[in-house]
Amino acid sequence: MRLRPILLRTILLLTLAVAGAHFNGAAAFAQEPQASAAAQAPLADTPLDQATKEIDKAKVQLTALQDGVKQNAEDDDALVGLATKADELSRAVITISVNLRPRFDQIKNRLTEIGDPPKDGQPPEAGIVTQERNALTSERAQINAVTGDAENLSITVTKLANEITEMRRRLFADTLLRRTEISVSVLDDAASAFVHEASEFMQALSSWAAFVWKFKRFPLFAAIFLSLASALILLSGSYRLFGSYLRRDEAVENPSYIGRLSIAFWSTLIRTLALAVLLVTSFFFLNSFNVLRPDIAPVIGALFGAIGLVYFVGRFVNAIFAPNEPRWRLVHLSNLGARSIGYCLLAMAVVNALDYLFGTVGETMGSPLVLTVVRSLIAALIIGLILISVSFGKPMLAKNGDPDAPGRHWPRGMAIILRVVGAGLILTALTGYVGLARFVATQLIVTGAVVVTMYIGLLSGKAISRQESFGDTFFARFLTRRFKLGPVAIDQAGLLVGLAIYAVALLVGIPLILLLWGFHVQDLQILAYRLFTEVRLGGISISLLGICTGILLFAGVYLLTRWLQRWLDGNVMARSHVDLGVRNSVKTGIGYLGVGIAAIIGVSAAGIDLSSFALVASALSVGIGFGLQNIVSNFVSGLILLVERPFKVGDHVVSGTAEGIVKRISVRATEIETFRKQSIIVPNSELINGLVGNWTHRNKIGRSEIPVSVSYNADPQQVMDILLELTAKIPLVMRNPEPQVEFLRFGPYSLDFELRFFLADMGDGMTVRNNLRIEILRRFKAEGIEIPLPQSDLTIHREASPVLPNALKDQTDGQEKPMEEEERPVRQLRGRTADGSLKS
Repeated sequence: MRLRPILLRTILLLTLAVAGAHFNGAAAFAQEPQASAAAQAPLADTPLDQATKEIDKAKVQLTALQDGVKQNAEDDDALVGLATKADELSRAVITISVNLRPRFDQIKNRLTEIGDPPKDGQPPEAGIVTQERNALTSERAQINAVTGDAENLSITVTKLANEITEMRRRLFADTLLRRTEISVSVLDDAASAFVHEASEFMQALSSWAAFVWKFKRFPLFAAIFLSLASALILLSGSYRLFGSYLRRDEAVENPSYIGRLSIAFWSTLIRTLALAVLLVTSFFFLNSFNVLRPDIAPVIGALFGAIGLVYFVGRFVNAIFAPNEPRWRLVHLSNLGARSIGYCLLAMAVVNALDYLFGTVGETMGSPLVLTVVRSLIAALIIGLILISVSFGKPMLAKNGDPDAPGRHWPRGMAIILRVVGAGLILTALTGYVGLARFVATQLIVTGAVVVTMYIGLLSGKAISRQESFGDTFFARFLTRRFKLGPVAIDQAGLLVGLAIYAVALLVGIPLILLLWGFHVQDLQILAYRLFTEVRLGGISISLLGICTGILLFAGVYLLTRWLQRWLDGNVMARSHVDLGVRNSVKTGIGYLGVGIAAIIGVSAAGIDLSSFALVASALSVGIGFGLQNIVSNFVSGLILLVERPFKVGDHVVSGTAEGIVKRISVRATEIETFRKQSIIVPNSELINGLVGNWTHRNKIGRSEIPVSVSYNADPQQVMDILLELTAKIPLVMRNPEPQVEFLRFGPYSLDFELRFFLADMGDGMTVRNNLRIEILRRFKAEGIEIPLPQSDLTIHREASPVLPNALKDQTDGQEKPMEEEERPVRQLRGRTADGSLKS
């Protein structure tokens, strides 16, 4: 008996071995004719081979970046470009590991299916299985090696990027804190250098102008025309959208706070952006049409930048201080104070712009460092003197509120701050820290103007989003006329407009401030890319771009689901005359299926790893299970109702809590409308677990009854014939089953009958019964058949008084004697007959 299992196992192993040998031989035979072809045509690279080549290429790029960092350790612009390349290389290395992940998972799953090799004492496995396991194990080891190289390379690139950031930070600090000796000889050298530089620049400028006029006249005019067209398109579109916020209405005597804020913000922002578009497109087209020479292009760019800076500060001064229109002014200043402060700010902007322009000219012409130092020294001294002179003015509005009256002094704290800042600039520049003084002077005027403009934008958004404030604006009146919106919708639109103004102010102001404080455009690009693609919160990585994409996809799939619901209900099922309950079940099912699919697509597109929330979900599962027990019960009951359909929308149901018409079935509760038009929300679990009567479950056929009572003088057969005759005249009464009349009983004062008939629609029961009752009453009167009223007999008995004792007799002497026994009168009360006469 023991030999049989051993013999069977031996035969099975021999069969597998023969099959494996046959397979290997067939495979080798099949590969022989293809050997020459394989030798002639190279095989396609596998993902592992491609990853290895990309790793080698990345190592070469890393070496080049390291060499570039060493060679350009003192050049901030070059370091910016190297930082951008390092960031791109880091993303490429991470992509290599990500691309290998699917193949690694395939190998892992396949090895799990094959299982571990047999241990000692176990039957051997087929050779092909061993070969496959060995090949997969080797490939997995190679993938691990390549992934390890990629991780090490990514760490090295990250260190290099951090090193570049630290070098740039050190360069920025060294530039600001570099000290230069200020002496008379330095001023003499700067004067000589300035004369030499001015003559060289004038010669270069005249030669370039002559060349352009002679050979590049048409490209010059074309570039100017295209630039003007771009700026005019932006400005005209802005006037169409924000026309009322770009100019002040002279007819308005007392403009509102929202109006002043909006005009100050939008007039500054839109007009400055229009000029910026003109300047940027002009430089772009001039450079694209080869109108600018390499030595002139930086100067033209600096000139355009200086023009834009002065224009922006001018618009800012006009928007905030309104020197000639005090009713539009946002600060409490007198007319003289507003004009004086505005001129001082504009003068500081002009000084900064000229300093920037002359600095660019010096860099282009290769002027010595001493000229740059002296030029920045002069700019810092001028701005410091302007601040000190402003601090002694009287710009504040008089106490009587008259803007034309002489003003008051600055608040003491403000005057001290202005003097300290002005004296600090002068002292810093004179002690040799010219770079720091120039930086602070530039930030005072430019960054201050940007911050104040951004703050005004935030205040404008806050004022507009305030409840019942947006309705008074021009844009709100336009929305009301165009889209017929009500007050509530307009108020909600005001909230959205306020949020949009917040976004515009922040998205425009923050990048400008970062650029002014030493950041480059490439830095902002890298920062924006990281912000929108990868934000780490502990161990969780969140992509704002992915989240926005997921939200958009969810909204798109949800809207598509709602459209599909309406299309199926209004076109397919309505034309097919599908039952209302079936239509409701299909719509509800499609709705929940669509929401589920939209949620899955949105979460997948957002890149949210739900496994990160597994620990939290497991910890909360018990509490959530108990807390959501009833909700889950109602949800499952709702699904059962939608699938099983014991009742549907439009059915007349009777439950333990309500009776009425089913109006809506959802997965949590069912809405029943009573005949008094009261909506009752019944949880689905009560309808599943309790008794529910459905008058229209299979169909709407139902039986109606009308009880009829007649007097004992009526002929029962005549009554029955009359009832059936009248019922037969009603077209809504069904003929099959046919109407019936049952003689129920001999009542205490009437003969009781019941008329029974069937209706095709229970909804018609009230109308049919009312009409039948009217006809029955009319016919009974014509036939003389009485309908009795309830009646009762009342009998009063009077009896002789009892014999009194002697003592009582004596007391009754002289009084009226009691009534002697006499006949007992009987008083009977009768009811009235159907015709109103008394019935004796």
